[in-house]
Amino acid sequence: MDRATFLGYGLGFFLVVWSMAHSGIAGLALFVHGPAAAVVFGGSFAAILIHFPMSDVKGLFKVILKVFFHKEPPQKDQIEKIMEYALIARKDGILGLESKVAEVHDPFFKKGLQLVIDGMPPERVRDILEIEMDVEKQRHTNGKRMLEQLGAFAPAFGMVETLIALVQMLSNLSDPSKIGAGMAGALVGTFYGAFAANMMFLPMAGKLDVRAKEEHRLRELIIEGLTAIQAGEKPQPLKEKLSSFLAPGERAAA
Repeated sequence: MDRATFLGYGLGFFLVVWSMAHSGIAGLALFVHGPAAAVVFGGSFAAILIHFPMSDVKGLFKVILKVFFHKEPPQKDQIEKIMEYALIARKDGILGLESKVAEVHDPFFKKGLQLVIDGMPPERVRDILEIEMDVEKQRHTNGKRMLEQLGAFAPAFGMVETLIALVQMLSNLSDPSKIGAGMAGALVGTFYGAFAANMMFLPMAGKLDVRAKEEHRLRELIIEGLTAIQAGEKPQPLKEKLSSFLAPGERAAA
């Protein structure tokens, strides 16, 4: 679970609701508008169905869950694990790592370790893992693009709803007492679109981009570590090599 994401959304929603209710709790009812919500959220999703293949759209829910709940293990921890495996390999040989495969929870790391144990040539191990890493990167890129497009579509559909409400209001100017309420209802669509884009979809896209970059760096670290173990590199030079993946402040404590 990513506490920063939950904290950000909690704070953002609280501030917006607090502002909406500033004139009284009854003021919240002014912002409840079923047709506006349907046009903004339903219309945005419909546009996504048009814009992307169904195979990508089906994974959208998993992408959103990744924003909230998935977090890569610290690179420092992975370096320590690789160093442990390097020492075992130096002492007992590569086959001595067979008992460690079950302890690895990351599918990418587990697959790479199994390839090394199976005696796959180092260049082949690197090729297989890099291809898998590129496929993961493309999947994250597609998820990010969908969220960015939702962030672009939501304000547009908010304006569509506003125009629909304005046309309905202007077609019935015979009752001036309804103009104020009609104008307020028309602007709710614009509010929904701006809120959905800037508080929901675009921040999700940004967080997913951060997640993808973290995962990519971790995958590169794992590839370098496993191929170094396979090549029989000494633990200390290997540790120095892998420490280059850490931020300067983390290297001293590694």
